Amino acid sequence: MFNDRRKFIKTAGTGLLASLAIPSFANELISESVIYPSDISFEEDEEKYWKQIRQMFPLSKEKIYLNNGTMGPSPYPVIDTVHKYMRDADENGTYGGWEKTAEKLAEFVGASAEEIALTHNVTEGINIICWGMPLKKGDEVIMTTHEHVGGAAPWLNRAKLHGIVIKTFTPAATAAETLQRINDLINKKTRALAIPHIPCTQGQVMPAKEMCKLARDKGIFSFIDGAHGPGMLHINLHDMGCDFYASCSHKWMLGPKGTGFLYVRKELLDTMQTYSVGGSGLQDWNMNVTPLLFKGYAPDAKRYYYGTQNLALYKGVESAIDFINAIGLDRINKRILGFGKYFQDELLKLEGKIDMLTPTEDISRGSVIGFRVKSTPFGKVSEIAGENKIRIRGVAENGLNSNRASFHIYNNKSEIDKLVEVIKNIA
Repeated sequence: MFNDRRKFIKTAGTGLLASLAIPSFANELISESVIYPSDISFEEDEEKYWKQIRQMFPLSKEKIYLNNGTMGPSPYPVIDTVHKYMRDADENGTYGGWEKTAEKLAEFVGASAEEIALTHNVTEGINIICWGMPLKKGDEVIMTTHEHVGGAAPWLNRAKLHGIVIKTFTPAATAAETLQRINDLINKKTRALAIPHIPCTQGQVMPAKEMCKLARDKGIFSFIDGAHGPGMLHINLHDMGCDFYASCSHKWMLGPKGTGFLYVRKELLDTMQTYSVGGSGLQDWNMNVTPLLFKGYAPDAKRYYYGTQNLALYKGVESAIDFINAIGLDRINKRILGFGKYFQDELLKLEGKIDMLTPTEDISRGSVIGFRVKSTPFGKVSEIAGENKIRIRGVAENGLNSNRASFHIYNNKSEIDKLVEVIKNIA
């Protein structure tokens, strides 16, 4: 089945392939299933460069995938790394080593390694913060009307069980107005902001740094749901000034599924109570003394995760970061945000037929665009796109009943044009 892919190109030296540090293991797997790009520089031929990057993804060429906001397919270097470490663990019983992933993640998102806890997804990080935050009955938490179920559920559950109060606002068309809406909800009972960096519904880039400054000035906690941030945008959590940030590696970072991280500002490590603890989470313990020894929690964010982790998956996270860095986040950011603007501009030409949900303000637009076709139910729009071999996402969350297209570096304008043509025909 791989006969048409045996003509892969391996290059040595200082080209793209070498910079991506593709491992030299599993030659049979690689030679039968992978076409690696030749040594074409970005400056030499930009479009050819991106076409070669596209060859590094196993995505079907028979379909157009415009749903990176749900899952970012991993490139071959990441897949190969996971394979290598899974094989090594099963052959040699290799154990441990995932701790180093926190160091690489910290560098990638502008934090300190001691502030990074390894998680399996964003929802896990949200639960750690939601339940660890010192809140009492009547305390208020500000959220949006555009939450993902994984972002909303933990807070709704705590409201049900502990009586906290959730206040919501709808993101506005501009960052300034959005910030004003948040400010208008803050009162003496407000204890925290729990807001997406980029809502999954329509991809609006929220004014995260300004939100966190507002929270700090008001003396309340700032928690950012960062599912869609790293890999799409430049992230520096220390500069952002947030107290907590939860993300995953399987969207814009293009990493293995079931991996993520939680950032907890070091000054708040002892403020955020941990309830689930285990290996690496304690400073010292002994069950064979009287009284039983428990000296307390680990001095860093390791206190928030525990037990055996999947080394292969976290090594895949490191490989994904290497992949992004080898290409350059500046290039990635420019390309995929350009796709977002291009798609939005094309839809806006269909005046009167489309509801545009994503702001047109440059600082509030990323590479996820939300829209409605006025004449057609959102489920039917997704269905027709699927019949044309185009994958987008229907957005039923919170009764929005809309559609969403999201783009990454494996996409191109011709694919976007095909979706636009489908939407024109529907409209």
